[in-house]
Amino acid sequence: MKFFTMAIAAAGLALAAPVAHAQGTLRIGMTASDVPLTTGQTDQGGEGMRFLGYTVYDALINWDLSKADQPSGLVPGLATSWSVDATDKNKWTFRIRPGVKFHDGSDFDAEAAVWNFEKLLNQQAPQFDPRQSAQGRSRIPAVAATKAVDKLTLEITTRSPDATLPYQIAWIMFSSPAQWEKVGKSWENFARTPSGTGPWKLANFVPRERAELVPNAEYWDKARVPKLDRLVLIPLPEASARTAALRSGQVDWIEAPSPDALASLRQAGMKIVTNAYPHNWTWHLSRVEGSPWNDIRVRQAANLAIDRDGIKELLGGMAIPAQGFFPPGHQWFGAPKFKLRRDLTEARKLMAEAGYGPGRKLATKILIAPSGSGQMQPLPMNEYVQQNLADIGIDITFEVVDWNTLINIWRAGAKHETSRGATGMNYTYFIQDPFTGLIRHLQSTLHPPAGTNWGLYADPAMDALFEKVRNTFDPAEQTKVLQEIHEKYVDEALFLMVTHDVNPRAMTARVQGFVQAQNWFQDFSSITMSR
Repeated sequence: MKFFTMAIAAAGLALAAPVAHAQGTLRIGMTASDVPLTTGQTDQGGEGMRFLGYTVYDALINWDLSKADQPSGLVPGLATSWSVDATDKNKWTFRIRPGVKFHDGSDFDAEAAVWNFEKLLNQQAPQFDPRQSAQGRSRIPAVAATKAVDKLTLEITTRSPDATLPYQIAWIMFSSPAQWEKVGKSWENFARTPSGTGPWKLANFVPRERAELVPNAEYWDKARVPKLDRLVLIPLPEASARTAALRSGQVDWIEAPSPDALASLRQAGMKIVTNAYPHNWTWHLSRVEGSPWNDIRVRQAANLAIDRDGIKELLGGMAIPAQGFFPPGHQWFGAPKFKLRRDLTEARKLMAEAGYGPGRKLATKILIAPSGSGQMQPLPMNEYVQQNLADIGIDITFEVVDWNTLINIWRAGAKHETSRGATGMNYTYFIQDPFTGLIRHLQSTLHPPAGTNWGLYADPAMDALFEKVRNTFDPAEQTKVLQEIHEKYVDEALFLMVTHDVNPRAMTARVQGFVQAQNWFQDFSSITMSR
């Protein structure tokens, strides 16, 4: 707690600016333990992309974050349009938005786009950055090659037909080649003075303490030029530290407030803002040889042991109990036969059939983090799940690691020595699109390091469904295939599926104009601070 108090105090001193300027400053307490990577492809999970990806940078295809009453869809970003070739489904054409400038004044064009793909995919390129590649490469497994046809036309060739490419491309942020040259061709130097095309510019940052962003008055989308004078991001990984900072007025907004503090925060005049959005809280299960989770009876028993209503109560009502990997009512939910519920009798019966009982308990280790992007309240939640599983003879021990460390373990795979013999990890997922929501977790060709199938799951039937969705370009037909995939996720209990987040944020009444989109990412451009 001492470290976080010092960090808050330091940030508070730094923000003791003239009163007129403070009226337009929004200070946010993040769940991250550090300022996310500032070079374009951020670290710190999806929260890093929320705060230092889609603020300082843009993608060719952006998310529509302007509405709270419907799920977000894809909209033009640095590309005004995109299309797949009618005769060659491996070839896509992106029309680049004319007149876009990086923060340093240089032009964004198709050649700059190719340069950015090379920084992630081509280890021989001078601008290749291992840190950014580690964050971005697995997001775009379909991309085989990129080419600047002319200044405003980008061609992307895929390894095979892939109708999910637009969703993949929405994860890739674009950094200025000219700025990289100017700072000595050093990504370390670039991180201190980054240049993107986004609505915000990074004005200052101190590692582990804060990042300060100011508006990009020349932003290409005039409707999204920020109204605030300054946006300040402060890493506060402990929920209690975030809550204390909000109460004391040292920040104006916090991510994931402590559930037991919600009532008193409301009484103190704070706003609690929530919305349904595509995000789940799971245990990702190892499927390597010898893992107890290879037995479907054990997986189903574990899912039947979870008291999801109790988890919701633990979270102060800020959750939607899981009925599947996707939330109930989602267009891809389908009609799975296996029903997630608390049924200890059936769970113990399945454990007995799998060879376990009072004389032979199942003991295994799970990796967890104490905080992190989308992890909600991981320590009390995992302890609750641990107690639920003990009720059916599954004895869980935890190994706690830093969130960024857990991300690196996730990318390395369950067989890698960094997994420390664990057979599962508590990892929450952004499930907005077919690739990030379903394909990347379980496709057999995406075992690390090729992708993020951490558990090394492999099933030809699932691979066939993934191939089918990639080759289904009609949206209605694609939805039917995605429903089949989700039914298989649930019926075979491929994850321990616990709950869905409602993304609670607590903020002072002075925060005005925020629209909480049904998305992992959010738009800060419309926000103002009242006096």
